[in-house]
Amino acid sequence: MKFTELTVHTTSEGSELIADVMWRYTSYGVAISDVKDVIALQRDKSAYWDYMDDDLVANNSGDVLVKAFIALGDTDKVVPEIRRDIEDIVENCGGALPLGTLETTRREIEGDDWIEIWRTHFRPIHLGKVVVVPEWIEYNKGDGEEVVKLDNNMAFGTGEHETTSMCVELLQKYITPESVCIDVGCGSGILGISAVKLGARFAYLTDIDAVAVDSANHNAQLNSVTQSVKVARANLLDDSNVKGDIVLANITADILETLAPSIPKNLKAGGTLILSGIINSKLERVIEVYSAQGLCLVEKVKKGEWNALAFKG
Repeated sequence: MKFTELTVHTTSEGSELIADVMWRYTSYGVAISDVKDVIALQRDKSAYWDYMDDDLVANNSGDVLVKAFIALGDTDKVVPEIRRDIEDIVENCGGALPLGTLETTRREIEGDDWIEIWRTHFRPIHLGKVVVVPEWIEYNKGDGEEVVKLDNNMAFGTGEHETTSMCVELLQKYITPESVCIDVGCGSGILGISAVKLGARFAYLTDIDAVAVDSANHNAQLNSVTQSVKVARANLLDDSNVKGDIVLANITADILETLAPSIPKNLKAGGTLILSGIINSKLERVIEVYSAQGLCLVEKVKKGEWNALAFKG
């Protein structure tokens, strides 16, 4: 089977937003090639790295390359839709987030080649006690570590991006053995699965994307947590009867603002709401709309252009 490899030139700050767009249109793989990751690997003497993306080596601009692998027959239909969604991101960000040139290129590749190339982009990621490990990599768990394995789809959240890592790190501060967690827009399921691995009693995971729901279900099985996790394809939180001690939402600031009146309904009294995916220019507005719901801001975390917030109900 032949594939189109579609590459978008962007920035570290914009890479996961672009990757999320691409995942809407393919289940065959999306990869982020960032020179900063190579530098980190070179400094990590415990890791062995025998491959570097040739396109990254040839890329003298410093751009981050986000690649989607699309079935050849779908290319003419899918690529314009991806461009349209990227243009929507540009409009919504209003210049507040550096996205780079967003130049796109494409090439035809053989199906036997791309998956091995794609897999080389991933490595174990340490987020406090949590270690996120692609399922094809063998990893010996260290003392006090909790391993979260992710499938070869790796949809919508691997832990590499600041927005996801801040959520996982904040989660570790507020979780208890009795916690029931709700992961709004769960993507790969990394947040809800991490919660259960860290000792939560139960986690509800919701997403409107079928690929994400399939991936989250598979990852729950992969991590042997299906008895403590429920994944639902739902329009975020339609059921206000589902209550969480911790509610997590790693979504863009504009969507978080829209959801401000509804998300707190699913938070138990005294519970913790963790929000991420907030660019600097949107931070004060998100704080304002959630404070207006009677929530108390207890912690702010910042990494690069991104922010995460913890509120108490």
